[in-house]
Amino acid sequence: MEKMDKQKSHLDACFGKAATLEKLIDYAADSVVSKTLLDKPAGTLTLFAFDEGQRLSEHTAPFDAVVQVVDGEGIITIDGSNHTVQAGQIVIMPANIPHAVTAEKKFKMLLTMIRS
Repeated sequence: MEKMDKQKSHLDACFGKAATLEKLIDYAADSVVSKTLLDKPAGTLTLFAFDEGQRLSEHTAPFDAVVQVVDGEGIITIDGSNHTVQAGQIVIMPANIPHAVTAEKKFKMLLTMIRS
């Protein structure tokens, strides 16, 4: 048990047991909420909840990232191309390519960043 304790992040809900992703984070009015589920040298798992009309502005990241939509619908823009995504879908955002996230409707996503 000691080894597992060292691996815990600030969110213990899914360590060593099953959890429902969309229930691990709540929407907040006029906000983007994020919770880091895991932060390791190899990468991170971060859960986001976007209220309708919220967005992450265009930016780049030095690593590939996988977006898994767990609730609702959003728009992922990669290198100027918009992709409407819905619960159950994934998108891989390539490293060093501009991307943005827009919530025309409420949605939640899990972002997996791979650092290598």
